[in-house]
Amino acid sequence: MRTSKQTRKTKETEITADLSLDGGAVTVSTGIGFFDHMLTAFAVHGGFGLNLSAKGDLFVDCHHTVEDTGIVLGKAFAEALGDKGGIARYGSFFIPMDEALAFTSLDISGRPYLVFDANFSQARVGEFDTCMTEEFLRAFAVNSGITLHCRVLYGTNAHHEIEAVFKSLGHALHQAVSVQKGTLSTKGIL
Repeated sequence: MRTSKQTRKTKETEITADLSLDGGAVTVSTGIGFFDHMLTAFAVHGGFGLNLSAKGDLFVDCHHTVEDTGIVLGKAFAEALGDKGGIARYGSFFIPMDEALAFTSLDISGRPYLVFDANFSQARVGEFDTCMTEEFLRAFAVNSGITLHCRVLYGTNAHHEIEAVFKSLGHALHQAVSVQKGTLSTKGIL
């Protein structure tokens, strides 16, 4: 069963995530409306079951909550994938959102890395600082062991630009975690 339950509690945040790589209900509550919308879109478009609850020091700003959510979700993916045997490993996907276009390409390799190329059209969407998109993705990539490349090719609305990133990430991960025969590596392991 490709599932994981992760909990993280610090002086800044308290986060719990239940993840199923093979689908299920999606419920997200972080206290940041736009971030909830993005995580929900990510899970739905990835075909993942996700029950995520985060409480953080939002009186400071959204940084700790967003970054720590990336840590927890990354660890959940790493645990749910186990030894990573029998997965497609690679995934890539373009998503258009009205005037915006984003692309994600990834390798579930055990070698975490983030390449992020985006200049968002606005600094904030609701209570979400757009610069936190990169922080979330970095925390997610490092803690999941994924080589992750994300790029916003163009757009004029930050909501659309970021939503295209999260949806393309979901679709690319859906491809990469799909079950295949054998281990896709010349080394024999990932």
